[in-house]
Amino acid sequence: MANRIHPTAIVEENVILGDGTSVWDNAHVRHGARLGEQCIVGGKAYIAYDVVIGNRVKINSMAYICNAVTIEDGVMISAGVTFTNDRFPRACTNDLQQLRPSTPDEHTLSTVVREGATIGAGALIGCDLTVGRFAMVGMGSVVTRAVPDFHLVVGNPARSIGCVCRCGEPLVKWSAMPPDAKRQITCAACSSVYEVDRRAVCEADVDSADRAEGFAA
Repeated sequence: MANRIHPTAIVEENVILGDGTSVWDNAHVRHGARLGEQCIVGGKAYIAYDVVIGNRVKINSMAYICNAVTIEDGVMISAGVTFTNDRFPRACTNDLQQLRPSTPDEHTLSTVVREGATIGAGALIGCDLTVGRFAMVGMGSVVTRAVPDFHLVVGNPARSIGCVCRCGEPLVKWSAMPPDAKRQITCAACSSVYEVDRRAVCEADVDSADRAEGFAA
């Protein structure tokens, strides 16, 4: 399957594009970035050097993905999403006489977006955190801490208000159940079954090891 690169896009040297990946108008993919198969990079999106992106990832227009970000398979990065990698950035040295280098240093912090997650349009993602599997970040949210698997977070700062299915449909709002509740929930849209234990969410058909890992997220 051939790649498609728009004539106005900039794809620097040493970039790896998997089969079937498309890079659209005025997008910029920096050196050392690695994108998997069948990805879409929308117009005017920016992917920094050495970013790692999995298979079948959608990156919509004007998204900004900085260095030290890893995005796993099947993730949706909606339009205008911005990632960060430094909590206390400065342009210059203390005496303002020299620009600080853009290369990673001790202040550069990583971010991981796990498989199947969705980052809503215009969201701002902090650093040194993980967005969990199939989690959903609402549009315009400001994420300052880790998001557990399957959780739906919204607001500034983002707070979890419930959980969602693999298919994206809401499963339950936390306001409808006590924080210490244990419950099995079936998705009304696709009939997938989940177990919720004190707001840790996992698929009912995963083995015990995977379930324990999901609850620890």
